[in-house]
Amino acid sequence: MAKFVGMANRRNTLALVAALVFALEAVPTYAAENQTYVVKISGAGSPEMDAALRASSQLVTLQGAGALPPIALLARVRADVPRLQAALDSSAYYQNNVSITVEGLAGDDPSLAARLDALAADKPAAVKIVAVPGTLYHIGRVRLEGDMPARDREALGIKSGDAAVAGAVLDARGRMLSALQEDGYALAAVDDPDATADDQAHTIDVTYKVRTGPRTEIGAITFTGIKDVNEPFARGALTIHPGDPYRPSRIEAARQALAGLGVFSGVSVHAADHLSADGRIPLIFDVQERAHHAVTLSGTYSTDLGIMGTATWSHRNLFGNAEQLNLSAGSMGLGSASSGLGYNFSAQYIQPRFLEASQILEFDITAVKQQLDAYDQTAQTVAGYVRRKFSGPWSGSAGLFLTHDRIQQEGTDALYELVSAPLAVSYDGTGIADGLLDPVKGLRAALTLTPTHAFGDGDATFLLGQVTGSTYFDLAGDGRSVMALRGLAATILGASNLDLPPDQRLYAGGSTTVRGYAYQSLGPQFPDRKPVGAKSVDASALEFRQRIGQDWGAAIFVDGGQAGTGAPFTGRLYVGAGVGARYYTPIGAVRVDVATPLVHLPGGDSFELYIGLGQAF
Repeated sequence: MAKFVGMANRRNTLALVAALVFALEAVPTYAAENQTYVVKISGAGSPEMDAALRASSQLVTLQGAGALPPIALLARVRADVPRLQAALDSSAYYQNNVSITVEGLAGDDPSLAARLDALAADKPAAVKIVAVPGTLYHIGRVRLEGDMPARDREALGIKSGDAAVAGAVLDARGRMLSALQEDGYALAAVDDPDATADDQAHTIDVTYKVRTGPRTEIGAITFTGIKDVNEPFARGALTIHPGDPYRPSRIEAARQALAGLGVFSGVSVHAADHLSADGRIPLIFDVQERAHHAVTLSGTYSTDLGIMGTATWSHRNLFGNAEQLNLSAGSMGLGSASSGLGYNFSAQYIQPRFLEASQILEFDITAVKQQLDAYDQTAQTVAGYVRRKFSGPWSGSAGLFLTHDRIQQEGTDALYELVSAPLAVSYDGTGIADGLLDPVKGLRAALTLTPTHAFGDGDATFLLGQVTGSTYFDLAGDGRSVMALRGLAATILGASNLDLPPDQRLYAGGSTTVRGYAYQSLGPQFPDRKPVGAKSVDASALEFRQRIGQDWGAAIFVDGGQAGTGAPFTGRLYVGAGVGARYYTPIGAVRVDVATPLVHLPGGDSFELYIGLGQAF
């Protein structure tokens, strides 16, 4: 804080300049031999202060960068003194003292050259920093000049007797300004604090000058940058309107709602710097439209399912109201020893703001053919969904599925017609809105109930209930060391596993349940060791993720689970463990995991390899 740094006599600007000039003239000539050094800091008084000094010192941060000429070393010494003083100042120690010696001598000592020349070539020079913080200063009087509403004064957040930490004094200004603007004072201003030090009492009096201006409402809302998106649609997506009280938090929520439509690559909003003729504050939303069309390619590989690839063509603004059309074509099973070639075609239409601003209408048509260990399937599905965003992290959906399903299992062909109506509610407390980012904290959970009736070669009415959850712990506080846990449990009520169509039964094994075992391999088996399919399943995973440098990462994990004909958590538990590597790209982490079973499965593989985009969960 500049006004705080100038409080002590030794910081007089002219005196400091004169001292630096004298120091430069007094620097002796050094030999040309480059010199390494080691730094020791003493006198800090606390681990926190020691860490702050080390972070501020170039001598510390650059000591491992290699040898340097002695004159460059002394330049670092001279530059470090004001840096370290500023670090002490910022922690409210304003009568501090910092001294730095090299091999026991001050930087301007004439005998230092000979001392450095006498050092052995492989002996680093000893640099000692002695930082004496002095007396901690406290805040004395806190004054507000101007018409500050009483209800907003609490936002100040500092009081007489607090440590006069520069950051806290400056942050108080920002909090007051935010509180005034949130209270409707759009043109409020709070000057930088004036600080007056009493070096005898070791206190600092702080004065804030406040100008509130008039309390106002939102005025005219205009858009810039709109081209192909219908402006009435964009305006209807806003959650604020002219005449609403001016509140930055609500304006930001409106900006996020506009950005969430998916048709804008950027959305910013700013208020005018003056009131309009009607005494209100106009707002301008500046948007940048995304390209209408996009093509995406994705692929995964695992030793159990082989290569799976998908190409998707998307139109993000079909009729001008952010309608999306996604057409996808995929192949699966290439290179797999246990499953044959298959395909997956789909068409998806998404209508935002369906009946209400927080609802989305979705239609899907899919056609799939897959040859798995458990069964061979050819199916076509037509589905409709309504998804709704509730308050906060909650959301839900309701849908209707119609499926034409031909299944072959153990040499028997069967044809089913299925009608299902899934209902789901989900919670996402991770704070991650961008699907390309990895969650590092918080909880995700979902409950799904799917009543289904199967016609055709088998007639059954049943209810699938499934609970899933994952939680994340940021161990170091910087998002680089994360402990992630995943769990799921599902069961089918109303029918036994053999009464169900094979693709409606539950399976465990593979990247989404228990890594280390082949896809669908856990659970009841036919005499030929092919999967039967279960009535219940449960699985859990514990994974530690560590970033390494900027682009790389590693993971270690343990998975466990079972699938059986009884209730969840009652069958034989299978456990797999493995390690993984991550390479972080702008479109997500490229994931490579290798897992091995810890509980032997007759006829199972000794390991499984998984390659994909994004974390496992």
